[in-house]
Amino acid sequence: MTGIAEAWLADALLQFRKYKDLGDAALAQVGDADFFRTIDPESNSVALVVNNMRSRWTDFLTTDGEKPDRHRDSEFEREAADSRGSLLARWEDGWARTFAAIEPLREADLLTEVRIRGQAHTVMQAVHRQLTHYAYHIGQIVFLAKHFAGGRWTSLSIPKGRSKDFEVGKDGTLYRPSA
Repeated sequence: MTGIAEAWLADALLQFRKYKDLGDAALAQVGDADFFRTIDPESNSVALVVNNMRSRWTDFLTTDGEKPDRHRDSEFEREAADSRGSLLARWEDGWARTFAAIEPLREADLLTEVRIRGQAHTVMQAVHRQLTHYAYHIGQIVFLAKHFAGGRWTSLSIPKGRSKDFEVGKDGTLYRPSA
């Protein structure tokens, strides 16, 4: 594998992991009552945002990312059997499928054609498509979690007005310098 392909795949996985961690940290701050709450009739709840990642990554290289058994419209409706636990299990399963689909990829796979909703993508394009899509949804989760937590919110990065209290290490990790 060339350095570029190896670096690209490693970075794609790193970015997905960062988004998962960010989503997990935000979800941990959402109370049970707020998990299913919407801010207006046209908005999604946190519960609906975490609902489906299975379709895109199941048999990623060999079947269309839009599976015949996916009923997209129903993903925006709460089912009677939905609970926080069942939806978070679905969230974890979706992330496991994401990583299981990307981790074995090799350079030769990157320009392979896959389909999403009948549209041709290279594997690289499909991975980028999902990465940006997940970033959008993680942003929704963080926004809602922060909104519902209000004053109880614990910042997931550098809190407002506290930039001088943090430095970035060589590995990109935020840390508080010792006094």
